[in-house]
Amino acid sequence: MTLALPRERFSRLGPNLQGALWLLLSCLGFSVMATFVKFASREVSPFEITFFRCFFGLLVLAPAIAWQGIGALRTRHLGMHAWRGVLGATAMGCAYFGLSRMELAAYNALSFSKPLFAVLLAVIVLHETVRWRRWAATFVGFIGVLVMMRPGTAAFDPNALFALGDALSIAILITVLKKLPAYERPLAMLFYFGLVSSPIALALAVPHWTWPTPEGWAMLAAIGAIGALSQYWWILAFRAGEASAVAPFDYSRLLFSALFGFLFFAELPDGWTWAGAALIVASTIYIARREAKVSAPPQRVT
Repeated sequence: MTLALPRERFSRLGPNLQGALWLLLSCLGFSVMATFVKFASREVSPFEITFFRCFFGLLVLAPAIAWQGIGALRTRHLGMHAWRGVLGATAMGCAYFGLSRMELAAYNALSFSKPLFAVLLAVIVLHETVRWRRWAATFVGFIGVLVMMRPGTAAFDPNALFALGDALSIAILITVLKKLPAYERPLAMLFYFGLVSSPIALALAVPHWTWPTPEGWAMLAAIGAIGALSQYWWILAFRAGEASAVAPFDYSRLLFSALFGFLFFAELPDGWTWAGAALIVASTIYIARREAKVSAPPQRVT
C-alpha cells in the first residue's frame, strides 16, 4: 500500500484544523518578516522597506500568474482592491516604522487592538447596534492599551502610536469593505494590492531613499517574498475554516515575536507589557466569540 502524499493527508483534515494550520504558518511567516524588518531598518528607512515589501511581493507572484494564466486576475471589484491598496500601504508604513523602533512583542500586542477600533467604527460608520457586553470588552481592551503605553510617564514610547495607526488603518479597511462581496481569488487580491500599494509606498520612500548594501537587498527581497506568502496563507486560513474557530490562532504571533525578539535582539518585555497584552488579547477574543454568536443563524427545532 502506497503512502498518501502530504497534500492528500492535509486535505483529509477538518476545515477548521486546516484553517488553524494555515494561520499558524502565516503567523510564523509574519514574525520572521518582522524580524527582517528590524534588521533592514538599520540601513534603510521604514518607508523604503514598505516599498520593497510591496514591490518584491508583487514580483514573487509572477510564477503563479504564469502558471494559472491571466484569467486568474479577473475581477469585478477594482474599487475594493484600490481601497485595500491605499489603506494597506498606510497600515504597512505605520507597521514598519513602529517595528523599527519597538520591541517585537510589544508592537504585536498593540497591533491586536484592530477589533477594538472595528467595534467603534461599526457604530460610527455602519450604524450597527453594539450591546453592553461588547462595549465592556472594548473598554477593557483599551485599558490594556493604556497599561502597555503608560502615557504621561517616563516609560511612554510615542512610537507605539504607529502600532495603533497600523491597527486603525486595518480596522478602517475591514469596515469599508465589510458590505462588499467577500469572495475573490487570493492571487487576484495579492496582485491588485501590490499594484496599488507599490507606487504609493514609492512616493513616501523617495525623500528618505538610501541604496541598500548587498545584505540589505537580500533582506528586502526576503521581506517581500515572505510577506506575500504569509498574506496568501492568511487568506487560505479563513477560506478553509470558520473565522470564530480560526481567528484565535492569530495570537500565536505574540509568542513567535517574543521568541524572535529575545533570540535576535535581546528583548525581554516587562510585566506591564504582558499585563496589557493579556487584557487586549482577552477582550478581542471575547469580542470575536460574541460577534460569532450574535451573527449565527438561529437553530431550527425539529
